[in-house]
Parts: sequence; structure tokens; C-alpha cells
Amino acid sequence: MLIPKVTAAAALEPALQRAIALFPAVFYEEPQQLAIANVGGTSSWTAASSPKEALELLNSGLAVAVVDSADMAAEIGGDQARIALRYARSAHTYSTCAQAIKKALDEGIHCSGTIILELTPENINEATLIDAGGSSLLSDLVKAANGRYLGTSGPVRIAVEIAADSTSSWTDDLLTSVAAAGADSIVKAELLALESDSAQKMPLAKAFALASSLSSDRPDGLFTTVVVDEQRVCLGVAYSSIDSIAAALDSGEGVYWSRKRGLWRKGLTSGATQTLLGISVDCDSDVLYYRVRQNGAGFCHLNTHTCFGPASGISQLAQVVAERKENAPEGSYTKRLFNDAQLLRAKILEEATELADAESKEDVAFEAADLLYFAMVKCAAHGVTLSDVERNLDFKHKKVVRRPGNAKPQFTKDSSAAKADAKDSTGAVAGTSGAIRTSILNADIKPAQPGERIRMRAYKAEELSFEEREALLQRPIIDSEEIMKRVRPIVDAVRVNGDAAVLEFTEKFDRVKMDSVVVRAPFDVPELSKDVRDAIDQAYANVHIFHSAQLGSDTCVETMPGVKCSRFSRAIERVGLYVPGGTAVLPSSALMLGVPAQVAGCREIVLATPPRADGTIVPEVLYVAHKVGATAIVKAGGAQAIAAMAYGTETVPKVDKICGPGNQYVTAAKMLAQNDTAAMIAIDMPAGPSEVLVVADATSNPAYVASDLLSQAEHGPDSQVVLLAVDMTDEQRAAVEEQVHEQASRLPRVAIVRQSIPKSYCLGVNSMAEAMAFSNAYGPEHLILQNDKASDYVKDVVNAGSVFVGQYSPESCGDYASGTNHTLPTYGFSKMYSGVNTGTFLKHITSQELTREGLANIGQTVMTLAEVEELEAHRNAVAIRLRDMA
Repeated sequence: MLIPKVTAAAALEPALQRAIALFPAVFYEEPQQLAIANVGGTSSWTAASSPKEALELLNSGLAVAVVDSADMAAEIGGDQARIALRYARSAHTYSTCAQAIKKALDEGIHCSGTIILELTPENINEATLIDAGGSSLLSDLVKAANGRYLGTSGPVRIAVEIAADSTSSWTDDLLTSVAAAGADSIVKAELLALESDSAQKMPLAKAFALASSLSSDRPDGLFTTVVVDEQRVCLGVAYSSIDSIAAALDSGEGVYWSRKRGLWRKGLTSGATQTLLGISVDCDSDVLYYRVRQNGAGFCHLNTHTCFGPASGISQLAQVVAERKENAPEGSYTKRLFNDAQLLRAKILEEATELADAESKEDVAFEAADLLYFAMVKCAAHGVTLSDVERNLDFKHKKVVRRPGNAKPQFTKDSSAAKADAKDSTGAVAGTSGAIRTSILNADIKPAQPGERIRMRAYKAEELSFEEREALLQRPIIDSEEIMKRVRPIVDAVRVNGDAAVLEFTEKFDRVKMDSVVVRAPFDVPELSKDVRDAIDQAYANVHIFHSAQLGSDTCVETMPGVKCSRFSRAIERVGLYVPGGTAVLPSSALMLGVPAQVAGCREIVLATPPRADGTIVPEVLYVAHKVGATAIVKAGGAQAIAAMAYGTETVPKVDKICGPGNQYVTAAKMLAQNDTAAMIAIDMPAGPSEVLVVADATSNPAYVASDLLSQAEHGPDSQVVLLAVDMTDEQRAAVEEQVHEQASRLPRVAIVRQSIPKSYCLGVNSMAEAMAFSNAYGPEHLILQNDKASDYVKDVVNAGSVFVGQYSPESCGDYASGTNHTLPTYGFSKMYSGVNTGTFLKHITSQELTREGLANIGQTVMTLAEVEELEAHRNAVAIRLRDMA
């Protein structure tokens, strides 16, 4: 089987990212990448650095946690099938593949569900070499692993990955030989391409077929293809070729090979199209398996769901209920069930009680069927499909830490008491207590799944209690104590071991092996396209103009005759600028930090940014570093980069202040360094997830409003966006909601938006005064005023990082090129912090000069106050001079 690996440095095309998510398993190099993984029915893997992290990941729904030691695998315990033990060349001492395979035989297959062997191409050739007995080292390991059954998960699996330090990569022959031995192949996604004629990359369909040992016993060479729906009910049988597989992966639809017509796109003429959800092969690798969402009348040309007749069981029930929701006559009992929430709730409670009281086999089956019917009506009424329910069942099955299992108190009473308590004084069915419904911590807030509406929570301020309004001001909780525990050892290691620790952590976290940490000016800047260079130059000019205007003149006043006080600014001499990287290219962050430091006149500007896979710096960031006069670039990211600049190493200059955005680990490292007097370091501000608050009214363009909300929602799963709808009707708010879903569905980062938008909300308020009061209490990073006469309300802004006024002022302009700075306080810190500005890189010094007359005028005041505070030396410093003047 082919297991694509999405590395930290990979910037994949959306189409390729969507295609690899159709495979049975995808290996995401960093846990953070799971946030952007459109996993669907895919088994997601990722590496865990500790047993605790592994358990957290597994409990959050991760399929397989990858660890690098047998001790860690044993400490995790639990379901062995969900642990992969990787024998990485950098972490284990073995020089031949025979030694690695022996370690796997001796320990690996006994404590994990998957063995990952990190080998060179030469190792692979050695491991797959067939001996006189018809076997190889790798096939012998697979055979031993097949003898280790893990219950319903099947036997232990063996996978092969080419080591990062190898000079060559996967070839057709290597994929074929690994598959022939019965092992899986882990291939970096950036080496794959959807196009069949790619010269530098492997065609995805071909790599899939080779790695799966896909074969055909038909004279025409076509692959028998079993097609199933979302519930894995067989719809029928078709045939495929390499070309049709490639077309299916490229389009994300059901595409097959017709024995009569050639390439066949299912439903192209009938409308009964298919959305491809997954692709794999059977246990003998001679049958292709497509999992699809069947649209239209059905798979069969006779307009039935399957070629074997209509659907049955729960699948049929889901279809029937969906049809009744759309077509039930007005006034009918069925229509009432969909329209009357109280009636439906009462029926569900009634059927649940009858099921609980049933005793005979027949009665239990009968009452369970009734309850399932009304449960499916509830689902359909809320747009929930059977697939959504199954997805949640799968997620609950993956949890490794579960609730104690105790029932809620109201359900542990005797039957009659419980029934009495189930109704309030009006006879209506009572609700259950729990978290404040508007709180971000509310357990009912779930990510939107593929196919579901992407929508914000919606409230009306006039219907909320004080506590519910206050809860809307909350941000996602950050477990700072746990993060500090992870960051502190990294910071300590860099402080003690310097460059060696930075290189070690860069190899561990970024999978980049380097010989040096620092690049010093002048930099060798690669050639950029004219469009990119011109865009950076324009942005630089605007940011430079705005930040130059912030340089104020010195202050000098005479507070009383003979007493002259002054204040003047000086640049902070050495500053460190952190520019995030990884999967993103962020020259804008380098501009927003470097330009004000340059304008302020900082003598030494040290820029830190994660390296690319080959150990080089992103060209666009390198160009900005050159323009802002950076003196050095630290090729490292994360906590190790912050520690290097805070304490200094053999090659990294120590700085006096560190500025720049970053993830929670970067923020934690900045806070740690700031609190350590040995570091003598300042930082710009604490940071949290990105956020925006948009104020809109009936005059606002719904498409513009939605675009501004999504521009921040795509930053990360913890981003929060808020819409204050001022005196807007339900129809006007619905128009914005429709635009949010429509625009979000087209975004390459839609998987992130599916997580951040449900955590966000729209709050209906009655007036601009109410909107501005709420905004000031929230203290947003970005405040966008899209309301009528927006500029009239800037005077009412008290707390905000940056304000965008009017419908033609999208937040994106401030992010890149208008001139203002995009490094802003988040998480409500705009109540006490400013965004990065020229003053961030300046310190202000005061001076005073007193004449003889001035000391005579102020001397008695100073001596009196010194006597009050009983500081005699202070009094005497004035008195001794006054005596000489007498």
C-alpha cells in the first residue's frame, strides 16, 4: 500500500492534498498538520514526541501515533494496533538493514501495530534480494508480522520509508520490490504528482498501483472495481485502468474504464455522479475498492441505489427520512415532526423510555427500531446525515481515555421518579444542565465535516443573560503549564549547549540536517520573479513611510525657572525578529518586523526563521532581510530559535529584545526568556490565535463581510472571528451566512475553516453604541468597521490592535502593504498592549539640568519629601549644595 507522507516543508497543491486524503492512510510529519488534514475516512498518522502526547493525539481521533523507541511504545500501552514504531537511522545504531530488521523481529512486532523501517535505496535492494529459498529479509519480517494478529485490526504491518539523508529516492523498481515483499511504502507527498507526464515526480496513480501490487487476471488488463457507498454497502462492480484511476484521483469523482466507451465518468449524462471518498485494494491486490457518495437516483441504470436492488435497513431509513423531510404534505404528522421540536423531543424520550423498559427480545428489537426512526428524523431536521453519525461513532471508538461511564443523576432514579422529573411545571420536557451555551468551552461545538454547512454560531444580544454575554468574550483556552513543560527543556538545552542543541532540535522537529546555524550579511539573494520583487518593494515603501512618520522629536521643557527636563529616544542596539515558516512563506512578517527596526536605527538586526528542507532560507524572506539591513539570519524556528537569540550561542548573536509572531511554543519560549534575569531580554507582547471582529449593518455587502471573516478564520483551527450584526434582519444575516459557506467551500484551507468557523459567532445587536461597547470589551486584534458612516465611529474605539474603516479596507491590506503593522496583540491583550511599531524598537531616556537658581527654587521641596520618606542621604545631597550656595 502507498502511504503518502506530508512533510513540514511541503507546500502541496490543493488538488494533490485532496487526492492523497483519499488513500487508506496518510502520514503527517507534524501533529499541527492534522489541523489542515481533510481526513474523511482516511487513517491519519503522525509522530509523537512523548507517551503523553501520543495518548492525547490518539484520544483526539488520531488513528496511529508514530514513536521512535520500543520503551515509549510500551509506556503508551492501550491498543497496540494504533502504535507505529519507527526505526529511524538518526535514532538507532545500526549500519545494515539486517540489523534493523533483527531489532524489529526481536522487539518491534511485539509492542506495536506497525513497524516503519527507515532505509536507504541500497538498504531496500539488500532487504528485498530474493535468496535461494525464494524469500528475502523483508519478506521474512512480513511473514513474522503476519503471525502477530491484533484482533479486528489484523496482523502487524511493515512499512518502508527512505531515510532523509539518502541521496536518491523512490523508483518504480523499489516500490515494486517492497510491495512484492508484502510491505507498505511511505513516500513524501512532494515527490508525487497528479499529472501522468511529470518528469521530476512520480504519477500518483502509478505509484499507488505499484505500491499496492495491483494486478489483473483479465486479458484486457482492467482491474475489477467494487464500488461501495458511505455505509460500505456494495453499489455494483465496474472496471478501472491506470488512466481512469488517475482521472478519478484528479477530479475526486467516480471515474472508471468502460469496456465499450473507454474513460467513463459516472453520471456525466444521467446526473447520478459520484464523489470519491476513498480508494484502496483488497487483501489479494487483485480487486480495486472505491468508496463514493452516490448522487442522483442511484448507481444502477434502473435508477435503484445499487445494482442489486434498493437499499435496506438503516441506509434505506436514512433515504426515506430525507425524502419525507422534503416532500411530506403540510399539516401531516411527518411534517409536524420536522417542524415541531418539542413534539419530536417528546417522541424521542417516549421511545427511549419504552426501549429501556422492554424485556423480551422481540420488544427490544421493536422499540429500538422506533427509537432509530425518530433519531434519524432528529438528524435530518438538523442536516445531519447517516455518514455524520458513523463518523462520530468511529471517533468515539478511537478514544483511548473515556468517561467513567456513570449516568447523569436524573436518570439513576427509579422509573416513576425519572418520568416525573422529566417534565417541568408547565408539562414541557426539561433540558439538561451543562456549560454556558455561548462559551467556547461548550462541548457541543464541533468542527463542520465535509459536506456539512460551514456556519458560525448565532445569538441575539437581547436574548442572552449577563453570564452568556460574558462567555462570548472568552478565547480558546491555552494550557500554558503543559506547553511550558515541553518548552523549558529545549530552552535549557540551547542555553547550555548552544549551536549543537539548535542543530539537534532543527533535525528533530524540522527534519533538516545542517552544518551551521547562522548566515551573515551580505546575503546571496536568489533571483525573484519581477511580480514578487515589485510587490515586496511596494509593500516595503509603504511600511517604511508609515513607520518613519512615527519618529517623534525630542521633548525639552522648563518645569520651573532653572529646571530643564528633556526626553530623547535611542534605538535598542540588538534586536531579534522571529519570522514563522514551516509550510508557509511569510515575507510579510519579515517586512513588518524589519522595517520599523531599520527605521528606528537598530545597530544589529538578527532574523530567525525555519529553514527549508534543503537547509536554505525562503528566497522571499532572504530578499526582505537584505532590504531591511539584517546583519544575520538564524536558520531555526520554534523555541530553539528564541532561546538562541535570547542567550546567544557560539554563532548566534545575543539580542536585547525579541519581536515577532509564532505558535504557542514560540510564545512560551519568549515568556520564559523574558522572566529569566540571566537572559536580560524583553519581548514585544504575548500572542494567541489570530482573530477579527467585524461590525456590519444593513448597508454592508454580505460577500465583503464574509471575505473579511474568512481571511482570519483560515489562519488556524483556534482562530476566532466575530460578526456584530447591527439591527440586521434574519434575511440579511442569512445572506452573510450563505456567503461564508460558499466562499469557505472554495478555499484551499477549507479544512482549517471547518474547525475555526464553528468556534466563531454572529451576535445581533440593536445599535452601534451597543456594538462598540461589546467590541471594546472583547478587545480584538483586528477591528473592521463595515457599517454605514464607518469613519464616524473610529473615535469610539478604545481597545483594538488595528482598525479597518469602510467597505474598501479589507484586513488583508494591513497584513501586507497599506503601511500599518500586522504584528498585533491578540487574545484581548489589545486592552494593554500596542501592535509592533517604530517605538517597539526604541527606548526613551530622560535628562534634567538644574542651574544654581533652579536648585535654589526646588531644593526645599526635595528635602521635605526626602525627610517624609526618611531617606537622609537623599536630603543631604541637596542640603550640602544649598549650604555652599548660601
